[in-house]
Amino acid sequence: MARDTTDHTPLGSVSDMAAYLAEGSKPPADFRMGTEHEKFAFFQADHSPVPYFGDRSISALLKGMQEKLGWDPIMDGENVIGLGQHDGMGAISIEPGGQFELSGAPVETLHQTCRESNQHLAVLREVAEPMGIRFLGIGGSPKWTLADTPVMPKSRYKIMSRYMPKVGSHGLDMMYRTCTIQVNLDFSSEADMARKMQLSLKLQPLATALFASSPFTEGRPNGLLSWRGEIWRDTDNARGGLMPKAFEPGFGFETYVEWALDVPMYFIVRDGLYHDCTHITFRQFMNGALKGEVADWQPTQGDWTNHLGTLFPDVRLKRYLEMRGADGGPWRRICALPAFWVGLLYDDAAMAAAEEVTKAWTYADVLALRDAVPSKALKTEIAGRSLLDVARDIISISTAGLKSRARLNSEGQDESLFLQPLEEILAKKRVMAEDMLALYEGRWNGSVEPVFDEFQY
Repeated sequence: MARDTTDHTPLGSVSDMAAYLAEGSKPPADFRMGTEHEKFAFFQADHSPVPYFGDRSISALLKGMQEKLGWDPIMDGENVIGLGQHDGMGAISIEPGGQFELSGAPVETLHQTCRESNQHLAVLREVAEPMGIRFLGIGGSPKWTLADTPVMPKSRYKIMSRYMPKVGSHGLDMMYRTCTIQVNLDFSSEADMARKMQLSLKLQPLATALFASSPFTEGRPNGLLSWRGEIWRDTDNARGGLMPKAFEPGFGFETYVEWALDVPMYFIVRDGLYHDCTHITFRQFMNGALKGEVADWQPTQGDWTNHLGTLFPDVRLKRYLEMRGADGGPWRRICALPAFWVGLLYDDAAMAAAEEVTKAWTYADVLALRDAVPSKALKTEIAGRSLLDVARDIISISTAGLKSRARLNSEGQDESLFLQPLEEILAKKRVMAEDMLALYEGRWNGSVEPVFDEFQY
């Protein structure tokens, strides 16, 4: 996330807060997609991480990108922590350990979002090459310890770093040593949001399996295929996971608001300063808990917007839905992840077919799937079926959904072409993490160093 929100509008009732989310509803003709991807910055010479300060650094990358793109700098005190397009649609940001992120603008087609990502990587390479910096496209830091990993000078991250060890065993790993690909998608109504929320929560473990690419930690195999997926099982379960209420009848905007109100806060921003609020929930904040601690203690719309952005369910609701289950990966997967979800959720027949596949899955079934996938990926079972068989059905449905959309590129190809990396997984019956482990045991001779050369952008 590049920029925290400042909006001094007084916050109203629960129904007003739900209405804020409902304002994201739009007709299907106006649906857009926004793709986000993170990558690890490293020095090509010795595969060491890139610090924030210095002539060859994360801050130098940001300043170089600003010169190339003309985007506005986003500051935290005296430090540039991101860049934003003038219209606020796209942004570049840095994650806690220096992971470099593009938050793409909302666009109409997968051809556009893939082109945007490729253009970003091309400009970034142009800026990074003279500094000897490259970027690694996988889901987990394969070599660096937490002590090795640089810390970005971003105020919200200082608060999170103090808080994370209090609420889970893997919060710092999540912050500093993981990367993801995400896609943000629209809904047309409360009912449409609820359908998409439930279906995508059920299928998020499948995305984790298909995109599993984090089998190494601190220079050796970690016994998992998606270490990132395992990390999310114990990061901060009060604000993450599956949200049982989303599996119940009647789930809607107010249900999500009521859940969010009881999640501990991270911070509020007043006059550019971040105040640690991890000792209270947002509901307590609404009831005056900060009176006497902070001069401007009354909750604002900006506070609510920022709080929504610090919640970590597998599918996050803002005024759109964020698909959060996938590891980071090579550039083809930056296009494959949004293709997977757009094919399922932006075509009525495809969504109905996917719901039919998953209709018998209970919350308990999906939770067990989510728990098993980090180690077993497509070898996991749910409701008596292998996840590999489920994947075949779901990818076939997504393909049909993309073909039905009939959004063609200049060569007359529809968007289903971007699913090719997933079709290759089905053909091999093996995910990327399993390929990486085979390389480690074979040609890499028990070293993770080659991952920096073979999986860089």
